[in-house]
Amino acid sequence: MFGLGWLEIVALVVIALLVFGPEKLPQAASQAGKTLRNLRRMANNARDDLQAGLGPEFSNFDPADLNPKNFVRKHLLGDLEDDWNATSTATPAPVPAPADAADGLDYGQIPPYDSEAT
Repeated sequence: MFGLGWLEIVALVVIALLVFGPEKLPQAASQAGKTLRNLRRMANNARDDLQAGLGPEFSNFDPADLNPKNFVRKHLLGDLEDDWNATSTATPAPVPAPADAADGLDYGQIPPYDSEAT
């Protein structure tokens, strides 16, 4: 939950009890819950207004794609992941058989040189 362990949650509850006191803690928690609901509602309304303003061309637009981590993962690393997944599921290419010893060079023999290749 939010990256917090049980020890951190207990510490936050104890601090809240010390700051607000046992009488005002339920009121503070209620107010925090209302504020969180209002913030979520405002964020959802802003997202809906943005999507309505962009029109039907951007119906698949997701504001979370604007996060730099998601943007890099989707647009830059997505192709690499697709290639990796495609090659990992494909059957491996056969290994070529080794060349005969007669086709190779003998000891001390100079390999052919192509002056136009360089």
